[in-house]
Amino acid sequence: MIAHSSTSRHYLMVGGGIVGLATTLQLLRAQPGCRVTVLEKEPACGRHQSTHNSGVLHCGLYYKPGSLKAQLAVEGIREMTTFCVDHGIAHELCGKVVVATDETERVRLQALEQRGLANGLTGLRWLSPDELREREPSARGVAALLVPQEGIVDYAEVIRTMEGEIQKLGGEIHCNAKVIALRETHSGWTVETSAGDFSGDFLLNCAGLHCDTIAARAGVRTPTRIIPFRGEYYKLRSDAQVTIRHLIYPVPDPTFPFLGVHFTRLIGGGFEAGPSAVLATAREGYSRWRINPGEVASALAFPGLWKFMRAHPKMCAMEFAQSLFPSLFVKALQKLVPDIRLSDLETGGAGVRAQAMEPDGTLQQDFASVPAHKALHVLNAPSPAATAALAIGRHIVEKIP
Repeated sequence: MIAHSSTSRHYLMVGGGIVGLATTLQLLRAQPGCRVTVLEKEPACGRHQSTHNSGVLHCGLYYKPGSLKAQLAVEGIREMTTFCVDHGIAHELCGKVVVATDETERVRLQALEQRGLANGLTGLRWLSPDELREREPSARGVAALLVPQEGIVDYAEVIRTMEGEIQKLGGEIHCNAKVIALRETHSGWTVETSAGDFSGDFLLNCAGLHCDTIAARAGVRTPTRIIPFRGEYYKLRSDAQVTIRHLIYPVPDPTFPFLGVHFTRLIGGGFEAGPSAVLATAREGYSRWRINPGEVASALAFPGLWKFMRAHPKMCAMEFAQSLFPSLFVKALQKLVPDIRLSDLETGGAGVRAQAMEPDGTLQQDFASVPAHKALHVLNAPSPAATAALAIGRHIVEKIP
């Protein structure tokens, strides 16, 4: 980490999600004596992507070797696991099986194994159909890859613990502080919020679903845009006639930009299945009935969204249909667990993924930040950002001039 000589430097952090809090914590550790003020628009921290997710600890299986996402995912799960152990936070490295359901998927699974090995994963093990059934009695496939380093965690408790650690180190957290305007001053920045005005020497933007909006208000305009995708989950009923022991994932289709529906163990008990991936009608649109006309109009005015839909018509139609018709959602789950039935499921929660999209319709795959004058804007931090939050935070701190 970089140790600045000016320990009295005052940082303003916009966004109290897990990445904003982790960055604040790493900053206070790296620069003893500095001041950090976190500005969070909600009544409490971590109300959006940080806790509206599957609660998985991702170990870096999927990401392109050499990418920042791969590096920080591998480092991040180690740091997050250590943080949980040190603070008594509920977590479990329960392992994951990635299931190939036909020969085409078997070939892709072999390539996925090589990617995981290149990223430094250990303990990967190839499973035959019989070995898969032994580990996951309800799952079926022609082969599977066991990923023992994958796990689950209570991210809400992680966030509460980070808040406590930040306050112990002298950091300030202000909730109900929605950003109204940002002004660059001679000495730094002033942020006008619903909780009053705050001034500091350096601005950090970790605003997640609204990061591009905050950057624009600070005078930084990039060609990418945050496009919100809602992920809907079902919970498995306690009397469901299927057995789930690990996390069960499909082999990702390289023509689709998302992983596909899967089965997840929950740290508090129980299981869920999902998520779908549909265009949300609000950046905080956790139900299809939540509509923000301005945000919808902004998304529809972005040419990249139309190019994305033209590039992936089958996927977009399938995801939309699975969202509307639970029977189609169950059919997708049955590829992995044939005996699952609609009667085994009940409506679960939903999350909204802040995905940066390029004007040509491609999704920005790696973590991304943009430096500016006396500021740094984190403009793409999708999954596995929760797992990698402490590693991302350290990386951000190292980029501060």
